[in-house]
Amino acid sequence: MESLSRHTDYGTVPFDESIAMPNPLDQFAQWLKQAEEDEVFEPNAMVTSTIDPDGAVSSRTVLLKGLDETGFEFVTNYTSRKGKALLNNPSISLLFPWYGLKRQVIVYGEAKPTVKEVSDLYWNRRPKGAQLASAASDQSAPIASREDLDKQLAALEAQFPDDTVVPRPEHWGGFRVIPHAIEFWQGRSMRFHDRIRYDISDGQWNISRLQP
Repeated sequence: MESLSRHTDYGTVPFDESIAMPNPLDQFAQWLKQAEEDEVFEPNAMVTSTIDPDGAVSSRTVLLKGLDETGFEFVTNYTSRKGKALLNNPSISLLFPWYGLKRQVIVYGEAKPTVKEVSDLYWNRRPKGAQLASAASDQSAPIASREDLDKQLAALEAQFPDDTVVPRPEHWGGFRVIPHAIEFWQGRSMRFHDRIRYDISDGQWNISRLQP
């Protein structure tokens, strides 16, 4: 078996308690802005892990669509694998892998469907092509071929031509993730990385350091 071991130096940029912001959502917003400024590809991409009804863990990459001082939001098909998983068990983790910056952020929390008005807002922001694609796909369900998938899309394109408004499907909408813990990871030399974790208790965020 070919060895995949590499010994890249992760640098000397520190991240410690002295510079960590009191609220991890503010700290995340700062790191996200830096990732955008450094032109990280899809800086809002996150590996989203959920627990299926049978107890199996599943992961996939989705895009962060909303962020404020209390939580994270993304959109999906509620009948997809992740949608069904979260409606059954709201436990979730989000991993933002900013490899070029030698950073990652892991969010642990619970996901709840957003209210109808928020889902409508996200739907209306989507380009029409993305709306059609979302409406045409029975996400996560098997299909015989790409040709059949293209036919489903073509049928909707014919149904909603030109400037016709595409209504939001009832099974499509947002999830809001309320975090109870967030870990910030900064790569350091000799694999002696900085790991700063925030945990919430009685409405207050507490900061601790984890060993690498």
